[in-house]
Amino acid sequence: MSAPTIPETLVPARLGEYLEVMTRAVFQAGLSWRGIALHWDAYRREFADFDAQAVAAFADDDVDRLMHAEGVLHSSRKIRATIENAKAMLELDRRPDGFAGYLRGFRSYDVLVADLRKHFKFMGEMNCWYFLFRVREPVPRFETWVKTIPGDHPRMKEMVELARASSSSSETR
Repeated sequence: MSAPTIPETLVPARLGEYLEVMTRAVFQAGLSWRGIALHWDAYRREFADFDAQAVAAFADDDVDRLMHAEGVLHSSRKIRATIENAKAMLELDRRPDGFAGYLRGFRSYDVLVADLRKHFKFMGEMNCWYFLFRVREPVPRFETWVKTIPGDHPRMKEMVELARASSSSSETR
């Protein structure tokens, strides 16, 4: 069963769900969301169902395996970024309030995004907003925020509209 083309929002119940959303942001960057979504089951399988401990322990032979895995984009930079992101996420999860507490421990969205970009690979402005929106953390209102990002972003707009229609949005007003 393939994943929906437009990613849904969720309230993560385990660290691996955060890692999965972040990994999806990483692999979708610059590519067709649909193309990644159609093969998302392969990502889950090949990345150990996004178990952060398991992914953080991946070594060069795992990178080689993933570079040949059917259905996974063969980008060693994005594969290695996912492994490094799992390590960073585990480190932040060791804090008293865990990874969720880390995300909620900043005075503003902009400060959080700056810290996410410092700790995680392939997490630019667009990926940070996408990640936080999908895991239902407060983000700036899309229509205002998107004006700060060069280019046209119809897939992001579509995702936001679908999330609003299902009343699962966590955008700040």
